[in-house]
Amino acid sequence: MAIGRPAGTGVKAARRPEVRLPALERWAGGPLEPDGDYDGLELREADLTGQDGAGARFLDCALTGCALDETALHHARFLDSVLREARGVGTDLAGATLRDCEVLDARLGGVQLHGAVLERVVVRGGKLDFLNFRSARLRDVVFEGCVLVEPDFGGAGLERVEFVDCAVKSADFTSATLKDVDLRGAAPLEIARGVDRLAGAVISTAQLLDLAPVLAAELGIRVEG
Repeated sequence: MAIGRPAGTGVKAARRPEVRLPALERWAGGPLEPDGDYDGLELREADLTGQDGAGARFLDCALTGCALDETALHHARFLDSVLREARGVGTDLAGATLRDCEVLDARLGGVQLHGAVLERVVVRGGKLDFLNFRSARLRDVVFEGCVLVEPDFGGAGLERVEFVDCAVKSADFTSATLKDVDLRGAAPLEIARGVDRLAGAVISTAQLLDLAPVLAAELGIRVEG
């Protein structure tokens, strides 16, 4: 675990996406289609509650203000797309791929992302509760200005992942693998489980002091006096 390294040294920065959407066509509506193709579309204020878009491909799309409660999007692919102000509980994105995407001002809870692949993704703003990233692969991902409540990274692989001006509450890193993960911008940084898996991460001196009780408990150290 690296501690207090100066910015720009010792930890590789995440490569951010450069999403440049073309002129978009307004989506005509209707139910999502499993394995459907959505190319160059704007889905605005669409109620996708309970719909089945498993395996669908979204290329150069903007989803704005969409309701995603219990929406089935497992193994879907979001490529060069923007999801803005998405809201919902229980969205199923297990095994999905998000590549070169921006997720902005989302309010989501209980999203299933286990086994998902995120590459060059920025998650900016909003509040995300109980995200399930178990066994997911995150590469070049930035969490910025958002609140993450009880994110589960159990068994996940994180490479070049940054937490910038965001709150991380009761995170689970059990059996996770970290490489070039920058946690210095997380305040607070609360780790409920898996503090022993932080090798490959960089934290600040202040964060080390905050995590000292958890680290002591993990190592079986009694602190008295």
